[in-house]
Amino acid sequence: MSSKLATTPGPRADELGFDVERIREDFPILRTRVNGKPLVFLDNAASSQMPQAVIDRYVRYRSSEHANIHRGVHHLSEVATREYEAVRGRVRAWVNASEEREIIYTSGTTDSINLVMHGYGRKFIGAGDEIILSVLEHHSNIVPWQMLAEEKGARIRVIPCNDAGELLMGEYRKLFSDRTRFVAVTHVSNALGTVNPIAEMAAIAHGHGVPVLVDGAQAAPHLPVDVQALDCDFYAFSSHKMCGPTGAGILYGKARHLEAMQPFRGGGDMIASVTFEKTTYAPIPHKFEAGTPAIAEVIGLGAAIDYLNAIGIGQIKAHEDELLRHATDRVGALPGVRIIGTAREKAAVLSFELDGIHPHDVGTLLNEEGVAVRTGHHCAQPVMRRFDVPATVRASFAFYNTLPEIDTLVAAIRKVQKVFAG
Repeated sequence: MSSKLATTPGPRADELGFDVERIREDFPILRTRVNGKPLVFLDNAASSQMPQAVIDRYVRYRSSEHANIHRGVHHLSEVATREYEAVRGRVRAWVNASEEREIIYTSGTTDSINLVMHGYGRKFIGAGDEIILSVLEHHSNIVPWQMLAEEKGARIRVIPCNDAGELLMGEYRKLFSDRTRFVAVTHVSNALGTVNPIAEMAAIAHGHGVPVLVDGAQAAPHLPVDVQALDCDFYAFSSHKMCGPTGAGILYGKARHLEAMQPFRGGGDMIASVTFEKTTYAPIPHKFEAGTPAIAEVIGLGAAIDYLNAIGIGQIKAHEDELLRHATDRVGALPGVRIIGTAREKAAVLSFELDGIHPHDVGTLLNEEGVAVRTGHHCAQPVMRRFDVPATVRASFAFYNTLPEIDTLVAAIRKVQKVFAG
């Protein structure tokens, strides 16, 4: 079947001066061959690739700038501290936070969400209180809240979705009660690609005096993110999904929340003073950054943001929208294929299943054609149960993917179907 789903049409990327072949030259790994065939990397929702500029920056830090940061008075420590702290300003601008002290370095989205659960949730959520999640959440935005609910005797309530994978906003409104204390929701579903109406959801929650955490792991690399316009209270995302290294991530939080929260971890670099009688914590953001951090990885994230800024998030989104429309039409037109998730607003993800063929078998055979996709439940088992499937095949796109690569995916799917047709 042909589908009309996927993203509101906007200007084409090439009309904006976007040259994908030129950009691909920046990514050495895209010259890899798999099973004698050119790599078609469509697993970007799991982890995107790093351009040479990020690799070079990472190596330069390791080879000529490395030292521990902050308290050192020697040259290398001062250089490392300056480069590390300068990234905070780049991140602030990337999400349009109002202040650099609202940007907390973490190890990734999961770590960011756990920080909020421990720092905010354990202090402000108690027995009988309610936490609202959505059925579209990644496990990283479910499990921490379940742990909190079990510890405190709180209750999890879940926003359902329709058959397209869109959250039911009327049901969301009904979930609020005088015991609702927190909302945690994904910006973009990692399993389906659905873009949730975060600004509207935050406005509804704030109407009840309830703060909102947004899992932005699948949004920050693909959409313009403006945390002030969204008016979310917390926003979490990872470096490795936006062309940076693994091991670094970001938690944005409104300053008044961060100041009221208790630290998640205690140790060096997060204190103002320590005696055996009492510890006074450092001001935000350092209150939440105990111990020696992932210095090289944070500096690599800064280089990734510089690289993405040089291309422009508007051009990135336009190109990825075109990839998604093309993939949706081509894959959706194949007989025996069902697309899972047909929301009106989607970003960079196409999940599907093939009649009578397990997704793991599909992924294995696609790999023989050089096509890298993700198969499984994508750490989103409630989504799989909602659509009554054990797993899906997920192709996820980045700005360095091309329309011919989508055609290679389609041809490879046809080969898989022929193999299983005998």
